[in-house]
Amino acid sequence: MIIPAIMVFLLTAPYLVVRAFAAIARRDCAPHPPAAIGLAALFTFTGIGHFILTEPMADMLPPFVPARVPTIYSAGLLAFVMAIGFIVRKYRRIAGWLAAASLVSFFPANIYAAINQVPMKGHAWGPVCLLIRAPLQAVILLWAHWFTIRQPGAAARTNAWRDAPDGRWIKICNGQRTA
Repeated sequence: MIIPAIMVFLLTAPYLVVRAFAAIARRDCAPHPPAAIGLAALFTFTGIGHFILTEPMADMLPPFVPARVPTIYSAGLLAFVMAIGFIVRKYRRIAGWLAAASLVSFFPANIYAAINQVPMKGHAWGPVCLLIRAPLQAVILLWAHWFTIRQPGAAARTNAWRDAPDGRWIKICNGQRTA
């Protein structure tokens, strides 16, 4: 099951690299942009998967789902739209909400595929597959919530966060503004 490891790497690598460089430079900068880039990389990867592995992904859907192949293509396009949304700061929060809704609404397909042992990306392992996929999807959901959906609370606003004139949140890093 190399795919979950790749997904975790794509999700966390930009954030960890920026945080490491910030620690080396002894600067505290906003973690949200690199975390959002990780989400963009992850959703680009999964979007590509929807176009490369279309038929096996269609098999993951229950038989009662109509137009299974177009549904998979649509999900791939949605993943690309979300990836772009994570990169463009103005749309980051909307992309986070879309990602959360997608992760929750598509999870029943994972349950169906695991229970019916659909031979795709470890689902042939049966319900054991859910022991990996369920926590992974929960991590992605929490990551999207923490770094794109959640707004800093009042305490954070008074300490390190300031309102920008145009309504964006910006972090003051060692006297410098960063997104």
